[in-house]
Amino acid sequence: MSKKSTVAKRGAWLLLAGTPLLIMAPNVLAQNTQSGWDVHGYYENDTQYRGEDYTGHTAGLSKMRNTFQLSLGKQVSDHWKFHATLRGTFDGVYRMNASEYGNEAGGPIQLQNSAYQAFVGSPFTNLAQPFVPHGGGLNHDEATMLGLPPSNAFGINSTNPGAPNYNPNQGMIVLGQRWHSVNRGGVEFGVPVRPCNVDPRGCVNFGGYGNLSRHDLEFPEFNNRFDFLREVYVSGDVPLSPTKSLFIKVGRQQVIWGRTDLFRVLDVINPVDFSRNNIYDELEDTRIPMFITTVEYRMGASKWFQDSNLQLVWNMEKFRPSNLGQCGTPNSILDAGCFFRGMKNLWDNGGTVANFAAIPPGTPPNAGGAGFAATDFGPHQIGIRNVVLPKWTLNNSPVGLKFEGVSAGGALSFSLNALTYRSQLPSLHGINTAAINSFTGVPGNAGSPPPFNQIPVEHLIAFDMHFPRVNLFGGSMDYQWDWAKSTIRFEGAYTRGEEFANTLQPQLYSKNPVFRSVIGIDRLSFIPFISGAQATLVSAQVFFQHIYDYQSKHGPLGPEGIPDWKNNLTFTLLVKPTYMNGRLSPQLLIAHDWKAHAGTVSPSINWLVNNHVNLTAGALFHYNDLSRYGFDDCRSCNPWAPFTTYTNANPMQAFTDGSYGLGGIEPLGRFRAGPLGTAGKENQLFVKLRVSF
Repeated sequence: MSKKSTVAKRGAWLLLAGTPLLIMAPNVLAQNTQSGWDVHGYYENDTQYRGEDYTGHTAGLSKMRNTFQLSLGKQVSDHWKFHATLRGTFDGVYRMNASEYGNEAGGPIQLQNSAYQAFVGSPFTNLAQPFVPHGGGLNHDEATMLGLPPSNAFGINSTNPGAPNYNPNQGMIVLGQRWHSVNRGGVEFGVPVRPCNVDPRGCVNFGGYGNLSRHDLEFPEFNNRFDFLREVYVSGDVPLSPTKSLFIKVGRQQVIWGRTDLFRVLDVINPVDFSRNNIYDELEDTRIPMFITTVEYRMGASKWFQDSNLQLVWNMEKFRPSNLGQCGTPNSILDAGCFFRGMKNLWDNGGTVANFAAIPPGTPPNAGGAGFAATDFGPHQIGIRNVVLPKWTLNNSPVGLKFEGVSAGGALSFSLNALTYRSQLPSLHGINTAAINSFTGVPGNAGSPPPFNQIPVEHLIAFDMHFPRVNLFGGSMDYQWDWAKSTIRFEGAYTRGEEFANTLQPQLYSKNPVFRSVIGIDRLSFIPFISGAQATLVSAQVFFQHIYDYQSKHGPLGPEGIPDWKNNLTFTLLVKPTYMNGRLSPQLLIAHDWKAHAGTVSPSINWLVNNHVNLTAGALFHYNDLSRYGFDDCRSCNPWAPFTTYTNANPMQAFTDGSYGLGGIEPLGRFRAGPLGTAGKENQLFVKLRVSF
């Protein structure tokens, strides 16, 4: 049994055994008036039900999360205070819906084979079908008999459990089937979806994620990083003069920079757990607390400011990326967890890739055939090879500085921010090395004279995962607009060092400066047809992103370069009236991604039954436009010229022009669709019950 599974099991028993203590603790401490402890907490059940995906399959129960949280605080001296927040979660969906998210998830799959007409009447009856099973693509022997360069030097082991790199057609889904149809000519492949203790294929440590067992998924806080200790810190205000002081806060905590909801522009110090509920949970619940020291020099009032302070932030904990979800879990933002797991499985074990090998017109035995055949690749040919996690060093630890002030009149508050940190999102670097040639079986690049092994390979669809260093400069502002009875919010940040997929570059990525900003407005209004007696909150936001040094062009077969949009806007609108003296609050949340033509509409209603019981019910409805997401997938990058040369392409031209633009939705279309577009089929109903004490 692995160490992580043991930790998770112990954590599970600790949570169950400690439940009575969590319930009794507040009453016990409340009776002891001399204790000085401030104690509060809650129990919450979050139940969600999800509808059909593009295969017509209904996911069903997608969350049965039970959470206990307990917060403790105590003044330990005149200037110092101790605070701790403990949280334990059990999500029963992995047992209650095991055929979708647990030990029985997935099954055998079929992959598109758009060149099937070229094989009609040939001995290869499996390839004469529009869809072939995983393990049934064009292989070495078939390619040789057809007079083509061999498409697979090693083969895929999908049938022999006793042989190495066993990769059977079971426990899988097709990459992308959660958010788009899989018959659009892309390069889909199979992705294992069962927990990693049941099926280890494609499981790898992406900084604490990506290799989680069922116990790890059920009890996410009980792990080697002790996440059940959500916050544990001491804080104190040390007087320096009658008007100045030094505020110090040390321990596991959340450091909140920024003033806007949903979008993280300045608020990037703590990573985020997107596997909890994609982007829809409150950031307070999804930020991953880190061991951080903050020191604030509080300067008090002056001629220009009603208040001002200078804050130094140092994140002392070992690097941790954001949790993007593991394939097989209900939430995997951008479907990234499925892409990573599928690519790692391809590198380790080989696999079948839909619509890959070019079958030109006139290929024997059918002279009229043409298209792209599902192709079998062997291990160590394509996929994700390594994950390069930053080591803990002083140079790798994030450090930030913020100056914050409030104008003399109090109407304007602002901040100026600077931060150097490691990106919490991964970047895939194409391997530039003498990799195994899938067509010859020898290391090297086929762009050189025979034996094709003299030059390192470029534009190779095989990657190492990195987390680059990023430098951020920005600011924020709140303005109380009395005439409009509104609050105007603004955030802006300029970053250097972020990396984007880029099929025009030899290693398939580029570094690009980025500017992001959010402008929001909040207003309490009396709207007669909604709630004339009580005010209605109307909140609107516009998020803008611009990528500098943007590279993109339209190749002979389609768009190439950076799949992310050069400029994009995302709009949100929140309308929240109140009734029954604030105890009943219906809400409508709308979000729309302008370039992706995607969005969500989420109506809900919250009922504060009494001071302890809170009930929320609602729905999430998504929409997207799949016709906008197709993008170069590097099949035509021609890394092994002349074997991967496409129609009208110069056999040796790949290293100057990059790809020819042949593409589909997978794998880069997810960046054009964004979080809203890739959630296009995650329509669901939800009910939350919270009991506070």
